[in-house]
Amino acid sequence: MKYTIGVDIGGTNIVVGIIDESYNVVTKESFKTNAPRSAEEICDDIISSYMHLSQEAGISLDEIEEIGIACPGIIKDGVVVSATNLKFTDTPLKSITEEKTGLRCEVCNDANAVALAEYIVSDDEDIHSLVAVTIGTGIGGGIVIDGKIIDGFNGAGAELGHITVEKDGRSCACGSKGCLETYCSASALVKETKKAMIDHPDSKLWEICSDINDVDGKTVFRAAELGDKVSQEVLDTFLNYLSIGVINMITLLQPEVLCIGGGMSKEKDALIEPLKKLVIENSLTKNLAEKTTIKTAVLFNDAGLVGAAAYIRSK
Repeated sequence: MKYTIGVDIGGTNIVVGIIDESYNVVTKESFKTNAPRSAEEICDDIISSYMHLSQEAGISLDEIEEIGIACPGIIKDGVVVSATNLKFTDTPLKSITEEKTGLRCEVCNDANAVALAEYIVSDDEDIHSLVAVTIGTGIGGGIVIDGKIIDGFNGAGAELGHITVEKDGRSCACGSKGCLETYCSASALVKETKKAMIDHPDSKLWEICSDINDVDGKTVFRAAELGDKVSQEVLDTFLNYLSIGVINMITLLQPEVLCIGGGMSKEKDALIEPLKKLVIENSLTKNLAEKTTIKTAVLFNDAGLVGAAAYIRSK
């Protein structure tokens, strides 16, 4: 059997895994990114990691053919044009990795990797188009049509977190205003939850989280389950803006599947069901919006690894 090394580089952690021919993650481990530091240093850690994993799994290095890397930022021809969290600018990650490992390497955007992974493992073999929206610290996106990632001529396509959902709205780190990311990322939801707690000291949010510094993306969902009106208002605003972004994506692309990934997707019914309802209610072409399957991503934490492996195998 031949294996592929999958690497998912994040701003906080890097995950390295060995992927078999059927896209199963045989074994994996993670370590701190410790950014900012050079791509060469990161590559050295990746090599140490997959050598350790292969030995642990009893896999010969001769059975490892290639290495696929999922990385945040704008990626073009194996070069990380810009990755803010890593402090990479015009970093030739593909060539650095190939030189250090002797393996064939390909690099793709991390959200694109998630979309490709979800497309690969879809239980519907007849689908030809899929959009993935990843909700985490920010919002990422990926578009796959007929097995190919659609990322634009300059590698910066499908930045779905930067669709404008409110003209002259909240300021975004990208320099624009009113981006979807400023309303619907986990960071934005945490910020709004904290604001609601300060404004409403009698809210059940305080029962869920007695220390405001411990608020996370789940807090408002748990309080809403208890019937807390303040929490439900926060969620309604969040879901309304998310539905605007999703409607735009469906109107533009008419994908067969739109999946929601990232930590927030684990809320499932509390997120997906009301989102579907809003999308159908507010779409201009309701009969067409209903035909796109909106669902939770399947792979969760392994999506980047599997997608990175799928990307290099598609080349």
